[in-house]
Amino acid sequence: MREPLTSLQNPRAKRAVRLRDRRSRDREGCFIIEGFRELRRAVQSRLPLEEVFFCRQFFLGENEPRLVADAVENCAATAVETGEGVFRKISYRDRPDGLLAIAAKPNWSLERLEVAGNGPPMILVAQAIEKPGNLGTLLRTCDAAGVTGVMVVDSCTDIFNPNVVRASVGSLFTVPIIETTSEEAMRWLVERKIMTVATSPDAKIDYSAADLTGPLALVVGSEQYGLDEGWLSKTDTLVRIPMAGSADSLNVAVANAVVLFEAVRQRRISAHREGLDS
Repeated sequence: MREPLTSLQNPRAKRAVRLRDRRSRDREGCFIIEGFRELRRAVQSRLPLEEVFFCRQFFLGENEPRLVADAVENCAATAVETGEGVFRKISYRDRPDGLLAIAAKPNWSLERLEVAGNGPPMILVAQAIEKPGNLGTLLRTCDAAGVTGVMVVDSCTDIFNPNVVRASVGSLFTVPIIETTSEEAMRWLVERKIMTVATSPDAKIDYSAADLTGPLALVVGSEQYGLDEGWLSKTDTLVRIPMAGSADSLNVAVANAVVLFEAVRQRRISAHREGLDS
């Protein structure tokens, strides 16, 4: 068995630190996945992994070494044991759990989105989202709601930012997600006759009164500026989320969750009624 990696000057350790930076990720075509839950999702999705760094001093039980073995067996990863000092150096978390992997960035395109599955498609279009934490939370919510896929358009943040991976709790690897432009996204949605819906405080329709049972794309915009005029002017249906207090808006990830799960609720009721009628 190899001795744990203990030198902070080791090229492998220095590379892992370097991949925190977007320019390095873009140049090398790789990104990092840190954390047990995040790595487990990646392994379950059979995401190809280059290396898995692990530090036994941070392990809580038997699940962590088992996951390292699974990553080696199922994702072609090379396991690299480190000492505590090296792992603290390569980790970007205040409380590391002893697992960090390097993966090649997947090349995801529009062809990845399949809308011919069971039931009408439900897609999220996230335009110009600026904060990695919000983008990750959007992905996690989409996973929970069972969306068909996510389009990240006019991106202002790297979808492979470590904080996107962390906030998504690995949903980045389970939800079909692609990066494209607004123009390409609009054309793709129109060609497939998918209705676009967006929230606006000036909308006349309450989100719960809108029919969200058909093919649907929920479009959300930047935290600071909201959707741009190009989307607002071409969106099929604008809905509002009523505010009972003094706040006049919700965080983009929260608003997304409200509307998506209303769509889920409506679809369940519709499916139940169809079952009774058949």
